[in-house]
Amino acid sequence: MLSSTISTPRFVSTSSPLLPPSLPHFPLHKIQCIPRPVIDATIPSTPTPKTQVYQPFRPPPAPVPPQFRSLDANGRLEILANRLGLWFEYAPLIPSLTQEGFAAPTIEEVTGLTGVEQNQLIVGCQVRDSLVQSNLEEEVLAFFDLGGAQLLYEIRLLSVSQRAEAARLIANEKFDVKSAQELARSIKDYPRRKKEKGWEYFEYTSPRDCLAFMYYRLALEHQNIESKELGLEKALEMAETDKAKNRILKDLRGKSGDGAGEESVAKAIRVPVVRMKVGEVSEATSVAVLPVCRSEEREKEVVDAPWECGTAGEFGVVVAEKPWSRWVVLPGWQPVVGLKKGGVAVGFSDARALPWKVNRWYKEESILVVADRKVKEVTMDDGFYLVCRDDGLKVERGSALKELGVAESLGTVVLVVRPPSEDTQNQLEEDWE
Repeated sequence: MLSSTISTPRFVSTSSPLLPPSLPHFPLHKIQCIPRPVIDATIPSTPTPKTQVYQPFRPPPAPVPPQFRSLDANGRLEILANRLGLWFEYAPLIPSLTQEGFAAPTIEEVTGLTGVEQNQLIVGCQVRDSLVQSNLEEEVLAFFDLGGAQLLYEIRLLSVSQRAEAARLIANEKFDVKSAQELARSIKDYPRRKKEKGWEYFEYTSPRDCLAFMYYRLALEHQNIESKELGLEKALEMAETDKAKNRILKDLRGKSGDGAGEESVAKAIRVPVVRMKVGEVSEATSVAVLPVCRSEEREKEVVDAPWECGTAGEFGVVVAEKPWSRWVVLPGWQPVVGLKKGGVAVGFSDARALPWKVNRWYKEESILVVADRKVKEVTMDDGFYLVCRDDGLKVERGSALKELGVAESLGTVVLVVRPPSEDTQNQLEEDWE
């Protein structure tokens, strides 16, 4: 049976024996707050060391060209998307958009410029600005107006003076991106190749010599004789100084004394004699167009003949640097394909006028002698060189010219071409010895 008694709460007195005896008892109304000493705020506290976060260097964005400064972000994106203007004019718009928060993928999605292309445009523009500040010739700068960002990007690691010389060579030789990359690499790599064979014969201040040394070094690594000769010929074509050319010629003709094989020596000192076939030019996949001089003429005609000739446009129109009245089209044989500049053909009415060791031809026929005007120095006794005599142009042996004290010629003979003949089946008849 439930009890109706209600229990009331019991209050424990402050003097209850339940409190620990060690704790003193203070009445609540008598507790006083003890003030703490105040620290002077003017005393500087010891700063907490902060961790330094690495921040990569980012060059300041190029100033936006005046014609684009009034455009908003959408207007600048439209300029990039439609490529309105020259590449170095709209390239500064990319870093300006990046500063406003546009990421490279966003710019690529809107404009179609990939991240690689954006980087090439920005860096190429910076390289071009350095060339402008170095007072590079206007005609050289004009070469890079169309598609020059990729070419200038390749020479970004060179110094300002090296960039100017490299830009001149790229413009003069009309290098593509791969050749420009090889040029920049050869200039940067040359000082580290001091222990390589032939290094001291090439001039570091000449970009042509640096590139020629790279071709020369790679050519010596070939085990195949034909590949080695092609590489040495490429190096010889690019070399600028005489000592570099002589070094390459010694290896090309097997006179370096480093154990070159007899087969390479014999092959290098011979001049091919080729008889053309009827209709061979029309069937050839590649051809070479050379200016023709007559043997009766003097030295001036050889000197004045165009140095460079090539094809341009969709129809392959032949374009030369100057007008000329006599031209010959030859199949793309190796000796003439390598003559990108400086090649010339001299017509002789009688082949027996040439200095053969043995008179193998018993009938009179006209021939063409193809010479390389870039290689003028008489260095090889068994070589053949184009010279001028009292009665006109002649071909002489190097040994005969050295006896007369002649050290320079009009060019080195690289090929002799005989006219087509239906009776002859072999195209390459013999070598000129």
